[in-house]
Amino acid sequence: MSISSRFAVGIHILALIELNKEGVTSSEFLASSVNTNPAVIRKLMGMLKKSGLIEVHPGIAGAKLAKELSDITLFDVYKAVNVVQDKELFSIHESPHPDCLVGRNIQNTIEPLFTAAQLAMEKVLRNVTLEDVVKDIATKENIC
Repeated sequence: MSISSRFAVGIHILALIELNKEGVTSSEFLASSVNTNPAVIRKLMGMLKKSGLIEVHPGIAGAKLAKELSDITLFDVYKAVNVVQDKELFSIHESPHPDCLVGRNIQNTIEPLFTAAQLAMEKVLRNVTLEDVVKDIATKENIC
């Protein structure tokens, strides 16, 4: 299992909107870059709009960022596309057998570790901006 690809696709959408700001960034255009269906892109764009990260207008093709690149963190994207609920990145199996020494202790043992790991990952995401992502892409493409 892994984190939903919505997170990576959300970052992809936002980066492409920025790098294509002179063009029309329609859901069809974005879908061709992501290699998915435009309906998937429209759903994610709705989530990004609801979170205040992009502006879109019904009946008008295209989208634009609603904030400066430096003001959008990867954590913002992570939360916008509902990757996971708070403190639920890792699932713990329910109802282990209480007569087993591991079964009766495993949940209380690993839950704080899982919580700490999720909080550490979220801290990293808070410290990386969309500007960092776009700059890295631009450097790789020699378009700085």
